[in-house]
Amino acid sequence: MGAIIQIANLLIQTLFTLYLLAVLLRFILQLSRADFYNPISQFLVKVTTPLLQPLRRVIPGAMGLDIAAIVLAVALHIIATVLLLLVNDLSLNNYALLPLWAVLGCLNLAVKVYFIAIIASIVLSWVAPGSYNPGILLLHQLTEPVMAPFRKIIPPMGGLDLSPIFVIIAIQIVQIIISSLGASAGITWRVAPLVIGF
Repeated sequence: MGAIIQIANLLIQTLFTLYLLAVLLRFILQLSRADFYNPISQFLVKVTTPLLQPLRRVIPGAMGLDIAAIVLAVALHIIATVLLLLVNDLSLNNYALLPLWAVLGCLNLAVKVYFIAIIASIVLSWVAPGSYNPGILLLHQLTEPVMAPFRKIIPPMGGLDLSPIFVIIAIQIVQIIISSLGASAGITWRVAPLVIGF
């Protein structure tokens, strides 16, 4: 019985995390005004459109933000958490916390995306500087809005850009804040493995 629960946990977490990442990446790329003719962007649009299109009919965008994508991400997170709780035969004292957990989980996942993207852009700037690969261009378009304010404060010194170090520190501070908010919202060590993003 234990193996079946582990397999169910693996499948639920993997499938929901991948789709949640696709929805969040689509939202983040729209927010950073990335090139939507990029093949990776086109893939994300094709994968997420079947669930986003019906939601957009009901939930319009506001102030340039795709509110339907945010609602879809939170809903997917809630569904995944409920499924994981059911599979593991756990219950909650207060199911009203699920939307808060979902928002915190989505935020934490988005912050992890930026962390990985910045690390990847640092490595690629050494390995493949000036490359025109669609993935590298999209990575640059994703990270540049976050890096630009830090570059204004900390200009490159002798051709060495130190701003990513400070961006990574800021990301880690945000992750600490999200984790402490999650702990105060009841995401304990027992439940944390079941909450995607934590």
